[in-house]
Amino acid sequence: MGMHVRRRTWQEELEIVDRTMRAISGVSDPEELVDVYWQGIGELVPVGDYVSLSRRGEESPFYLVTRASRFTEHFNPWTQRERLPRMSGGLLGELVYANRPVIIDDLPSRLAPDDPGRFYLEGYQHLLALPQYDNGEGLNVTAMLLEPGVEPDPAMIPVLHWQSGLFGRGTQNLVLRNQLASALASLDRELRIVADIQRSLLPSSLPRIEGFEFAASYQTSAQAGGDYYDFFALDGGALGMFIADVSGHGTPAAVLMAITHALAHARPGAHTPPGVLLDYLNAQLAGTYTSAGTFITAFYAVLDPASRRLRYARAGHNPPRLVRGGRVLSLEEAGALPLGIVDGPPHEESVVRLVPGDLLLLYTDGITEAMAPADPGGSRELFGVERLDALLVGCGECSTGECVERILAEVGRFSGGSARADDQTLIAIRCVPVGVAPGSERHG
Repeated sequence: MGMHVRRRTWQEELEIVDRTMRAISGVSDPEELVDVYWQGIGELVPVGDYVSLSRRGEESPFYLVTRASRFTEHFNPWTQRERLPRMSGGLLGELVYANRPVIIDDLPSRLAPDDPGRFYLEGYQHLLALPQYDNGEGLNVTAMLLEPGVEPDPAMIPVLHWQSGLFGRGTQNLVLRNQLASALASLDRELRIVADIQRSLLPSSLPRIEGFEFAASYQTSAQAGGDYYDFFALDGGALGMFIADVSGHGTPAAVLMAITHALAHARPGAHTPPGVLLDYLNAQLAGTYTSAGTFITAFYAVLDPASRRLRYARAGHNPPRLVRGGRVLSLEEAGALPLGIVDGPPHEESVVRLVPGDLLLLYTDGITEAMAPADPGGSRELFGVERLDALLVGCGECSTGECVERILAEVGRFSGGSARADDQTLIAIRCVPVGVAPGSERHG
């Protein structure tokens, strides 16, 4: 008859459990978690050896020996699965497929001479196998082994089962957390690459044209975004100016932005009026690249610096703001559906002649749809066109760079410093008297 090990007082056991839980709370490596846990269990229960089994990802009757105190070489079951012993049958097979706790008080009588798991089990009298459930299936089992002369305290077994189950879930959650962290790190690296590629598609410098001053800002809500702006040097000294906003955010929007860039660069020229370019882009996008719910708003204009004539067409994009004589004009005469929805009617064009002192702002809706912090009722106010117009009128004779800075600062203040919910792009063009040195300035 074996002897019972003296049961510790509840204060002693509480101290062991508290010390173990404190140590576990700082562990992020699943392998280290197992070691810390078994150190604590070893103080509570007189375990001689243990063997851990798993049938996760295996078909009956096969299973893996994931850990064993008798291992001469230890392998990480999450990263070195192919090196773990793969077995079938025997007493260990019964334990791992039992789907319930198993207690054996006379282990030698249950262990056949040719049992495949004999190496892990021989020399012990008592076995306590506790499953760790996943969706009701004991996919992992830990068998604790007690030497002859030492019997488990029956009162401890239910608590051990409870602890074992919680430990199994905790370990699995830690593995999943680490896998998620690794996946997110990999995704972050890929997004950085996408963002770098995307920014390389933007103009490396702004135009320098006599009689005009330029400034631009490009800020994404995520690492990669769906806003796009561009300039095209056209025949005869003309300048094409393009701004677009792809629906959605992140990588999908960035990919469609890159496609739009490629299509736009294949078309502009002296004989491509704004409406014709938008017709071409719409036909290509609607026919091949956009799907249900995906679209692109766009504005394209051709500026003739000599005559200061601006010919433009618009596809669902926010009407640019033209500040003249202290008033704001909305360039909304020409408009159509966003690109990519349907291969529809031709895009209409309109013309405006700029005069010295005019300030023209092209922008995406991330500016006007920036939101203030929620009020007590949970509603959030939009920055809106009215605030933008007031800022533009207040710019007076300031440079385009100063104007862009003021808008960005006020939008940031209005949003309470919160993260951008949408991409934000600005292009400011000032018509200045001929003879004034042209300038340009990029922000963001």
